[in-house]
Amino acid sequence: MNIPESEQFKALFYEHYPIVRRKLAALVRDDTAADDLAQEVFLKLYRNPPDDPGALGAWLHRVLTRAGYDYLSKKASERRLQDKQELLFQAEPSPPSGEEAVLNKLDQEDVRVWLDELPERDRQALLLRYSGYSYSEIAGELGIRPPVVGTLLSRATQKLRQHAAESLPQPD
Repeated sequence: MNIPESEQFKALFYEHYPIVRRKLAALVRDDTAADDLAQEVFLKLYRNPPDDPGALGAWLHRVLTRAGYDYLSKKASERRLQDKQELLFQAEPSPPSGEEAVLNKLDQEDVRVWLDELPERDRQALLLRYSGYSYSEIAGELGIRPPVVGTLLSRATQKLRQHAAESLPQPD
């Protein structure tokens, strides 16, 4: 089927455009988008018509359905991205108050004191782990076998908790 002759294409356009647009409007539920998508469908028809003129209706239906689903998929992706951005915007913490900043600084100083009370290897292991190092990277830094890292971290954490518990005031 070789459609691009202007009169023949114009006749097909006027005959099928209302149906294509109506189906797209029902699919995407947006009249403006349906107009744009219908134009895309007829552009595809103009550029790459089906080989069989008898299959034009089925071809148009297949192309309009694909265009509609692609549009809906794109809109869903945009909505998900917008939702993520809104969540991130809402999750941004407010700057700490003066009192919170002082308490955080005191907490950090307490943790530094407790860390200083640990043996060097335990302190290094904990600092590396909380700096984002993997177990294999920690093993390489400390010169130990990777399977030992988990045990070392567990024991170091237990010692840190013990120092913290001993340092905190006990209730009467």
